[in-house]
Amino acid sequence: MLKAFEDLGYYCVDNLPVELIPRFAELALQSSEIRRTALVVDVREGSKLEQLPGILKAVRRMIPTKVAFLEASDAVLMRRFSETRRPHPLGTDAPVNASLKAERRHLASIRALADIVIDTSKFNVHELRAHITERFREKASEKSILVSCVSFGYRHGLPEEADLVFDVRLLRNPHFVPKFRPLTGRHPSVAKYMRSFPRTKKVILQISDLLVDWLPDYIREGKSYLTVGFGCTAGQHRSVMIAEEISDRLRKAGYRVKVVHRDMPK
Repeated sequence: MLKAFEDLGYYCVDNLPVELIPRFAELALQSSEIRRTALVVDVREGSKLEQLPGILKAVRRMIPTKVAFLEASDAVLMRRFSETRRPHPLGTDAPVNASLKAERRHLASIRALADIVIDTSKFNVHELRAHITERFREKASEKSILVSCVSFGYRHGLPEEADLVFDVRLLRNPHFVPKFRPLTGRHPSVAKYMRSFPRTKKVILQISDLLVDWLPDYIREGKSYLTVGFGCTAGQHRSVMIAEEISDRLRKAGYRVKVVHRDMPK
């Protein structure tokens, strides 16, 4: 669950001691880098959980706060513990079903304070991630995925970080025009030369349309960062020009984009 919040841009902390939550809230308020935070607290806190309702009231006076309480049916929890072969956090001295009842008693007062109660019984891990993403992402940031357009040369190898790779070696190569050889795909005359071929325009349009069509699905799956590689032979002309053109079109479509020319001569 915490990974889903991380992908949504939250600063996440797992199992922060409850007595440190007010201090953490103060630090988050003072930080220019932390916009949203997500903290996980569970029954491992033991008797300190009794302090949590009072701490939450104090924190809510400091900073806008929502409490999401995750639960599942006893039958589902029993099956999960059996499948993972992990002991219940309350210990191994009692049967799991008895520990579950004790856990519900410990958490009852916290559940009563929850703004959102999510029954995870019906979700697998992927469905829960999708539910969290849909529930907690900012409506204004539906296009907040960052797309990194990377140009590269195949002779130097594929970029390891690339999620998608487009081979643009099918396009006319400016390298074979002597006056363009020392230039790169960022030079206006090289870009103009490449645009003079209908195939270049078609490739730019097709790739742009494909990415604009696919990006909402990546966002729905919780992806916050996508790296798209564009490769030609040396990474100097074709891949550079195409990466620049595609990034411009994605920006016009409302997406955040950065461009990296890995192998372009400096």
